[in-house]
Amino acid sequence: MAAAGGGRRTVNMLEAKTHLSRLVEAIETGAATEVVIARNGRPVARLIALPGPERPRRLGVARGQFTVPDSIDSANPLIAELFEQA
Repeated sequence: MAAAGGGRRTVNMLEAKTHLSRLVEAIETGAATEVVIARNGRPVARLIALPGPERPRRLGVARGQFTVPDSIDSANPLIAELFEQA
């Protein structure tokens, strides 16, 4: 049932129906990189792993990379003037 060296494996339709959960497990664990399902000896479908989920962005990843000035919330005359002109 296992693929040699984590490679490609071909199974017939009956075997795929009977052992679907094992075939999926082989893909998940890397025991097989893909499973080709054949009907009457002719390949008709391919079972492969989906790419893993993207890693979520971590908050604080830029900690220590820059500093926020103490006056960030204070009024800036230039900004105020630009808003008044708009």
